Amino acid sequence: MDVLTNAFVGLHIIGIAALLGGFLTQMKAMGAGTARFSPGMLHGALTMLVTGVLLVGFREMDGDPVNHIKIGVKLAVLFVVLALVYVKRDEERVEKGPFAAVGGLTLANIFIAVLWT
Repeated sequence: MDVLTNAFVGLHIIGIAALLGGFLTQMKAMGAGTARFSPGMLHGALTMLVTGVLLVGFREMDGDPVNHIKIGVKLAVLFVVLALVYVKRDEERVEKGPFAAVGGLTLANIFIAVLWT
């Protein structure tokens, strides 16, 4: 089970990298007002959702304690990110506010995962 869990942790990190990397590569365009959500950002967010839910399930199957409040907060933040990226995915230009919100919420999700004990 440890190998499977570690594989999904790796996939979860790849999803975070796709979402955050897509944001970081568009920061200059955000300043110019021409930023857009790339398909990789949507796929990264969906990867985070699927692998995160599976990781919580694996942990509960092993009988390990799960902080449900932390998971709920992370899930709520990810749903907001997914909603923003999904709704605005076909637009040629995305306003600075929603685009910056996706980057900020992604960073917040990372820090919640790492710092909340």
